Amino acid sequence: MTSLPQKAIPSKARAVIIGGGVSGCSVAYHLAKLGWTDIVLLERKQLTCGTTWHAAGLIGQLRASQNMTRLAKYSADLYVKLEEETGVATGMRQVGSITVALTEERKHEIYRQASLARAFDVDVREISPQEVKKMYPHLNVSDVVGAVHLPLDGQCDPANIAMALAKGARQRGAKVVEGVKVTAVHQKNGRVTGVSWAQGEEQGTIETDIVINCAGMWARELGAMSGVTVPLHACEHFYLVTEAIEGLGRLPVLRVPDECAYYKEDAGKMMLGAFEPVAKPWGMEGIREDFCFDQLPEDFEHFEPILEMGVNRMPMLGTAGIHTFFNGPESFTPDDRYYLGEAPELGGYWVAAGYNSIGIVSSGGAGMALAQWINDGEAPFDLWEVDIRRAQPFQKNRAYLKERVSETLGLLYADHFPYRQVVTSRGVRRSPIHEHLKARGAVFGEVAGWERANWFAKEGQEREYRYSWKRQNWFENGREEHLAVRNNVGLFDMTSFGKIRIEGRDALAFLQRMCANDLDVAPGKIVYTQMLNNRGGIESDLTISRLSETSFFAVVPGATLQRDLAWLRKHARDEFVVITDMTASESVLCLMGPRSRELIQKVSPNDFSNEHNPFGTFQEIEIGMGLARAHRVTYVGELGWELYVSTDQTAHVFEALEEAGREFDLKLCGLHTLDSCRIEKAFRHFGHDITDEDHVLEAGLGFAVKTGKGDFLGRDAVLRKKEAGLDRRLVQFRLTDPEPLLFHNEAIVRDGKIVGTVTSGNYGHHLGGAIGMGYVPAKGQSEADVLGSKYEIEIAGERFAAEASLKPMYDPKAERVRA
Repeated sequence: MTSLPQKAIPSKARAVIIGGGVSGCSVAYHLAKLGWTDIVLLERKQLTCGTTWHAAGLIGQLRASQNMTRLAKYSADLYVKLEEETGVATGMRQVGSITVALTEERKHEIYRQASLARAFDVDVREISPQEVKKMYPHLNVSDVVGAVHLPLDGQCDPANIAMALAKGARQRGAKVVEGVKVTAVHQKNGRVTGVSWAQGEEQGTIETDIVINCAGMWARELGAMSGVTVPLHACEHFYLVTEAIEGLGRLPVLRVPDECAYYKEDAGKMMLGAFEPVAKPWGMEGIREDFCFDQLPEDFEHFEPILEMGVNRMPMLGTAGIHTFFNGPESFTPDDRYYLGEAPELGGYWVAAGYNSIGIVSSGGAGMALAQWINDGEAPFDLWEVDIRRAQPFQKNRAYLKERVSETLGLLYADHFPYRQVVTSRGVRRSPIHEHLKARGAVFGEVAGWERANWFAKEGQEREYRYSWKRQNWFENGREEHLAVRNNVGLFDMTSFGKIRIEGRDALAFLQRMCANDLDVAPGKIVYTQMLNNRGGIESDLTISRLSETSFFAVVPGATLQRDLAWLRKHARDEFVVITDMTASESVLCLMGPRSRELIQKVSPNDFSNEHNPFGTFQEIEIGMGLARAHRVTYVGELGWELYVSTDQTAHVFEALEEAGREFDLKLCGLHTLDSCRIEKAFRHFGHDITDEDHVLEAGLGFAVKTGKGDFLGRDAVLRKKEAGLDRRLVQFRLTDPEPLLFHNEAIVRDGKIVGTVTSGNYGHHLGGAIGMGYVPAKGQSEADVLGSKYEIEIAGERFAAEASLKPMYDPKAERVRA
């Protein structure tokens, strides 16, 4: 594909795509397929010259969630058809894949994935070591304990996939231009207005209001030019290819995650690739200007431990000659998930980058989803786990990224245990009482950079996780914390909550338009509400407190803060309203449990009675020698208060509560306990139980929707759903056997048939069993019909009986929270 002459580069375009790897080519192809002919793809050197050309080209359909699996399946289907459509050979061969386990824990993990695959209608089968040997005769299976086989997985030629997508885009009218570097993205009034480019001595500008950053390893630097956060960093990625091996035959793709390795037969040769536990970051000083189809220096010593395990696993590697030892750069993100969507900082600036070595299998589906999102103005389905709005501004820090990606590359093949915590780049965001909690045994986890106490170790107990798919070493700690909240009083540090102030003359009118519940309440009231999209899906789950006639205070999960800020700011029209992130200004100490009123009364002279401070209200209080706002709300289902304290007074207030709490045997509690309590109460968790794909009525949140208040975003969709009836319902489950555990993504079985997946799960220490939530079909069915079925939950191939309920199993009438 040759460069277009400068005069062929248009001065206007509907969209400009920056980057000619498989991601950019897929976005161009799918926009063109939607009828967008007036689009331009600009590539600084040549198509595929960054990472795409040296990708391994593995097509594995099964991903960690339903929608990521949906996108991977789409890619696999697309690549099968693409050759016929464009005439470009894609090398797509559905040879299948096998993943083998060398430990019982890994076997449990891959069997859980197989259950999930069945729920997503992916063809999968658990197979024995003997069956593995039959399908892969060259493999040493002496220590293999289990395996799964996906017959429709495969492999492809990555560069040709990109070329086929580019050709398909051009056939539909898109322009693909090589040898053109983007020098600036222009903006005005918070929106993209155009792109400046250079081609040798020639320069020009394309007027456009949509730019898509598909720049791969360069995406962070390109984003930084426009004030857009794209946290990714390149790592070195190694593989070797043998000389031709006689009689190798056509083999499935093989993954041996316990040895950090994957194997692929290609043209009679064998490829061995690695995702080693400690990777080598690359490009700390930037990527040189002339980088194009480049390899990085060999480091055989770094790869040698993987090769040693490989020779044991596949003895023929010991005698096969090495044809190629390859080292090339790929970009990785802080959480091993790629970025998709419109950047929160700049309207019209879209991103599809950071693919963490799964760019080929991801890009087909990601390009389709992003094109649909750009075309329709909202995501086609829930894409929160890859949404660019999850990125925190601080994460573009290069020192943070360099350290973190040395770990995330290896995490691709590490055991994906529940509650697994990253170990690098920690301690960036801390509560004012972090050291207090640490001194009292806190074991911390990290979310959005925040250090949060997940559980508290006892004196003499090790302060670290021992991971397992069974009960982990903190299970009893969690039980004691949980029962303290249910029967006595516990204290949580929830400083990581996102806090947003919305104020101005039109603040009420704006929030009435944005929220499903009625915000026209008296100052001092707290309203639980959702912000909906046009489909009635849930964009945000939050509480809003009315501070005054013109001022409101919203509280959101720490992980969704950037998303929620972006959603509010995007929808502000000509209203006089100011939206401010107040997260760092206040800490949140949550005092929860039946004795919380007695305790708080010891440290504050204010009146906390039901008459003066009923549920759903807040008051300004004196506490210790400081001040706070006491919000009477709960996420654990007990009497309690969230205390909003200025950061400078937080340590003092904590010390005052702790001192007074000795009389009540106050227990410090972690986030695992918060989650186990909330799931007993069937409180929804955003991103798991409720997403922008889940209709607010089907999620069981109709009580927080007030259609009678007037128009609001999503109101029509709510009225349509009321008229048509629910297609599905969110149900709470409890396993009747007290031993097994639920986390999420287990298959829900109804009357013998898989009908859905568990959206979130934890152990209900008060209810005495694992608790899960999940959607089940309900079209044309009454509550009695839904609950009259026989339910089971499938965990790693084994089915367990489950009770089902549409009301909270714990305190269904909410008598305890209103005590």
